[in-house]
Amino acid sequence: MSGPLEGIRVIDLSRVLAGPWATQTLADMGADVIKIERPLEGDDTRQFAPFIPAVDGVARESIYFISTNRGKRSITVDLRTPEGKELVCDLAVKSDILVENYKVGNMARLGLDHAALSARNPRLIYCSITGFGQSGPYQNRAGYDLIVEAMGGLMSLTGERDGEPMKCGVAIADILTALYSTTAILAALHERQRSGLGQHIDLALLDVQIATLANQAANYLISGRVPKRFGNAHDSIVPYQAFATRDGQIVVAVANDSQFQRFTATIGIPGLGENPEFQTNADRVRNREKLLPLISERLCERTSRQWLEELERAQIPAGPINSLDAVFGDPQITARDLLVEFSQNGSGRPLRVVGNPIHFMRTPLHQEIPPPKLGEHTAEVLAELLGKSQQDIQSLREKGAI
Repeated sequence: MSGPLEGIRVIDLSRVLAGPWATQTLADMGADVIKIERPLEGDDTRQFAPFIPAVDGVARESIYFISTNRGKRSITVDLRTPEGKELVCDLAVKSDILVENYKVGNMARLGLDHAALSARNPRLIYCSITGFGQSGPYQNRAGYDLIVEAMGGLMSLTGERDGEPMKCGVAIADILTALYSTTAILAALHERQRSGLGQHIDLALLDVQIATLANQAANYLISGRVPKRFGNAHDSIVPYQAFATRDGQIVVAVANDSQFQRFTATIGIPGLGENPEFQTNADRVRNREKLLPLISERLCERTSRQWLEELERAQIPAGPINSLDAVFGDPQITARDLLVEFSQNGSGRPLRVVGNPIHFMRTPLHQEIPPPKLGEHTAEVLAELLGKSQQDIQSLREKGAI
């Protein structure tokens, strides 16, 4: 069965995470994604440790690269050569979307910017992903997730109240930028049906990071109050945080007043809900320093499992703090098809990765194709899309273009 983007072709000139994550999502949806990589080195992440050990002569592979490049075809092109640049131009003419994350100005110097390629293919949707965008005083800076989390305010909101600012455990600015990129690309595809024209999409990690500060940004902009770190607690909902139990920790998310009444009854402090200091969420936020020790003292009396079973019966939102072995051992994860398995590029050893969380009713995702080896599809793509003969391809190799 065809995926929802069957028949759409994508040129992927991006590296590392934000761009490749966006194009992997498009590949999962059925698009033909052609990943253009540098000869010899390829995508930077091919060199990132840790690696899967070599098996039966199959070269070791980077787990980082594997996590974000399934479903693509890889070709190697040297953009520094005239022939290499012309190959990319020719492929862009036959494609719907191009995604790149070069520094501002680099693609123009190569003659591969939106202006140059849209002159040859007016229907091309061209998505540029950078750290700081195509305009502004920081446009020429290199952008990395850590820098953006710091500059964009996220680190100031993350960490223990009296501790140092902390980054997120994953490169969240990159991932969110990838998701915004995919959304923008799909919107541009829809608009193209009306206008017949593609367009340039300008996405910056810093913009996305600030846009996703959500209520925290709104709180500051409206009230003028600079939000502070609350560790695993919430600045505007109480109790909504991690609590220690007899043998570990759990999280409890009591989001409204009726839940609080059930929660206090369940943990054995039923009169707490009638206390004027704690009756409403606003009361509880204002008096959190009085309330939280009472809850903490009670929850320390039983194990995490015992409390989670009790809270589940009372329909109080709560959960364990799982390490990844527990996450992927959870039956809910198996039931939702979040694990994808394929052979490790010919070695015969199964390889498991996290699947796409989108579930379509009629057009299932395509996730069965493993990440490509460097340049695995060069000859195939050039022959199929550009009509290159074996002699043409050999000539390009001799010139160093591929």
